[in-house]
Amino acid sequence: MSIRKRLPPEESRMAALEAARGLLVETGPQAVTLKAVAGRIGRTHANLLHHFGSAAGLQKALAKHLAETICATIREAVIASRSGIGSPRDVVDLTFDAFDKEGAGALASWMLLSGNEDALDPIVDTIHDLVVDLDEYQSDTQRSTTLALTLMALGDALMGGPLAQALELPRDAARDRAEKMLVEGIVQAQAGAQCSSQQP
Repeated sequence: MSIRKRLPPEESRMAALEAARGLLVETGPQAVTLKAVAGRIGRTHANLLHHFGSAAGLQKALAKHLAETICATIREAVIASRSGIGSPRDVVDLTFDAFDKEGAGALASWMLLSGNEDALDPIVDTIHDLVVDLDEYQSDTQRSTTLALTLMALGDALMGGPLAQALELPRDAARDRAEKMLVEGIVQAQAGAQCSSQQP
């Protein structure tokens, strides 16, 4: 993708983030540099410095962009599941894919290893906002399920394939376990809500 005309700042920033996302998925987090992104969109290194301040700033902005995009998709899947259109497995697959195929797990790990200690803040904040938005924050069960699902997806992205192979399990074993956990969490939440509604 090449940008030849001058774009408004927000469009230019978004083009850079989409280019960074492409590099992340295609090549890995180490490829997400100011120089590489600038080359991909036909801008200068200085232009990206203006928008992001540093490579770490670019990576943090990318983490936030990924988290917002992914959580919006997961939110739609949760709402579909609640209305009977989708399924808990859809939510599981979207979460696992976000950390694996979309590169969020690799990016978060790379940033942490690079000394960017607040690297996970955008992801954590966006997941928190998603849980609040879906009205699940008051339930310990639902918050615990969200925590476990996210950690399982992150771990699976980083070492799920080799570990499943070493344990002689199918590659989707972690997803299957996560789906079972999510279904059990939904049943517990529904039972809790039913008990609350029956109390005088």
